[in-house]
Amino acid sequence: MRSRATKPLVFIVDDVPENIQIALAHLKSLDMEFAYATSGEQALERIRSRTPDLVLLDVMMPGMDGFETLQEIRKIQATQSIPVIFLTARSEPEDVAKGFELGGVDYITKPFHGVELRSRVRNHLELHRYKMYLEQTVEARTRETVLLKDITIVAMGELAEHRDTDTGGHIQRTRAFVRSLAENLFHSGKFLDILTPEYITLLYKTAPLHDIGKVGIPDVILLKQGRLDRDEFEIMKKHAIYGEEVIDKLTKMAGEPMTFLQCAKDLVGSHHEKFDGSGYPRGLAGRSIPLAGRIMAIADVYDALRTKRAYKPALSHEQTMQIIIHEEGRSRHFDPDVYDALIRVEKEFETIAQRNKDEAMC
Repeated sequence: MRSRATKPLVFIVDDVPENIQIALAHLKSLDMEFAYATSGEQALERIRSRTPDLVLLDVMMPGMDGFETLQEIRKIQATQSIPVIFLTARSEPEDVAKGFELGGVDYITKPFHGVELRSRVRNHLELHRYKMYLEQTVEARTRETVLLKDITIVAMGELAEHRDTDTGGHIQRTRAFVRSLAENLFHSGKFLDILTPEYITLLYKTAPLHDIGKVGIPDVILLKQGRLDRDEFEIMKKHAIYGEEVIDKLTKMAGEPMTFLQCAKDLVGSHHEKFDGSGYPRGLAGRSIPLAGRIMAIADVYDALRTKRAYKPALSHEQTMQIIIHEEGRSRHFDPDVYDALIRVEKEFETIAQRNKDEAMC
């Protein structure tokens, strides 16, 4: 749609040149530009090179009739939504109905009155202009909302990460690991009832929240320079529950269930569960652990092993993979399918780690 400062282009299609001249005579007083064609085929050729704002289309034409022409117009991306008004000497109800079914916005019977033609052309152009304005406004607001949500998620994750000074670029690495695993599982045909492209995007965007519950852990434990004792570890384990509680509060504030919050809750609350049931906070086992948590679990463990802590050195990629393979086990701690995905993308993990490397990494 042209800007308000540009004259709208009206395209007239009729196999009878005299009819085109009559229409032009009625419309010439309007502040518009006009183009024309005498066949459906010619109209499509010209429309592809110069997109109109409205089409006046005769129905009864030899070769490609008006109905067929409209169907082809709708196949062109630039003209999928422009208003098309049928001009015809036929007024049978079935013809009118067919025109509307194919996407026509109006139906004017010949011979038409100039006042009627001008009014309908003006009205449909204005309606289309307003429709496009609304669509663009909604699209812009949607982009702003999505951006605000993404910024908020990362900010919340960064808040938790910056309290734990040893974790460095943990958020950026783990979200990239999660996406790598999820995409590989998707392309391998695994969990296709859950792993849609949209869900993979949600996983990537909500992964920064996985340790949000650490904001509820006392500094004396979170920042301890050394291994936690048994009691301290029991308190640390509560961060998964605290994180779920944060997501629950956000859901309550939203007033209705939201897919991205449910994905976040699954990931936050279950990424420390283990496939054999030995994890926390609930001791879930097997496929009772949400898929988001099963994917996040490997990403989190891999990054933890690669990262230096007060009580352990950072390990290389090779050392990390050896521990995951020989100590963590394919079906002991991890979902076997997710584990297999890691084996397939381990070089990608190494690349991600190097690309987001910080002083805490090997």
